[in-house]
Amino acid sequence: ELGSAGVTEPAWLVETRAAYDAVAEDYARLLPDVVEPPLDRALLAAYAEMVGPGRAVLEVGCGTGRVTAHLHRLGLDIGGVDLSPGMVAVARRTYPDLRFEVGSLTELSAPDRSLAGLVSWYSLIHLPPELLPEVFVGFHRVLVPGGHLLLAVKAGDRLDRREQAYGQPVGYDVYWLSPQRLAGQLATAGFAVTATTVRAPAAGERQPQAFLLAQRPAD
Repeated sequence: ELGSAGVTEPAWLVETRAAYDAVAEDYARLLPDVVEPPLDRALLAAYAEMVGPGRAVLEVGCGTGRVTAHLHRLGLDIGGVDLSPGMVAVARRTYPDLRFEVGSLTELSAPDRSLAGLVSWYSLIHLPPELLPEVFVGFHRVLVPGGHLLLAVKAGDRLDRREQAYGQPVGYDVYWLSPQRLAGQLATAGFAVTATTVRAPAAGERQPQAFLLAQRPAD
């Protein structure tokens, strides 16, 4: 499929965007605000404190903006980007005071060294894993020295093909990712990994969840 620039887009991107466009309204209805387990919310709070109030942050793969809005309430100057125009439309409607744009985490438009923080809350899980090293180089590029990165992923090492989501027929991939491998890839991209947390599945989850905090070292 051709993108807006007339360039052939990879199948994973086309599928993921179409799936989230299809489920956007149901996603917003079923997940109306941050319902993450207490440990997840604690990590979000710790991240906001580490970045510091009023500093520029971007959530990549922001979906309907739930986590973006939660971090805004915790004091961050945060906006969001998402591959799905449908998700972005819901986010703009639900949180009109926040900035949401259509974009891909594989091609961040943010200038070099422009962000104090970057959050990827379950967005990396849709990328073919071989793309992650290059994506992490892009994350490093847009963060200021000393800037903080927060990742949330489904922990494991397998491909989960989804044919239904949020009551809608869809077709897209979900990758369970190894926290250890991610930590190594982040280090190769120039990050200092400061924490890795893995928790057991909560209600409705089928696998452990992993959270990584990393920092672009100060110059």
